[in-house]
Amino acid sequence: MSEPQHNLTVDHLEVVDGRDRQQIEGWIPELASEADLRDALEQAFDYRGDVTITRKDGSRVEGYIFDRRNGATLAESVVRLIPKDSQQKVSVPYSEIAALAFSGRDTAAGRSWEAWVRKYWEKKAAGETSIALEPENLD
Repeated sequence: MSEPQHNLTVDHLEVVDGRDRQQIEGWIPELASEADLRDALEQAFDYRGDVTITRKDGSRVEGYIFDRRNGATLAESVVRLIPKDSQQKVSVPYSEIAALAFSGRDTAAGRSWEAWVRKYWEKKAAGETSIALEPENLD
């Protein structure tokens, strides 16, 4: 018995589902273990909004995580962020993190490729003629 042939076309490939994103805006993960902390920081790295890190000494920093470096231990692992009230980059070792909160607005929420294309076709179907494929303002 032969395998069925699938006709993969450009049109078919353009509508393939992307990676599902979990809604994490406002989430305060429980950091009970090293694995919990590492997982939460990986999600924070992918997040397109600000996070608030509370250090074990009680100090807090809120900003955008732009880098993380995973080491063998928590002390050797570092997260780097740009605080929302400064352009100076801050490094925080994982071993100093007591709490993490996804405190800022997720600027990518609702801005999937599928949503963008759907809006385009809705405008076209409504008869608009001067529509262009331009990015939306994030604010």
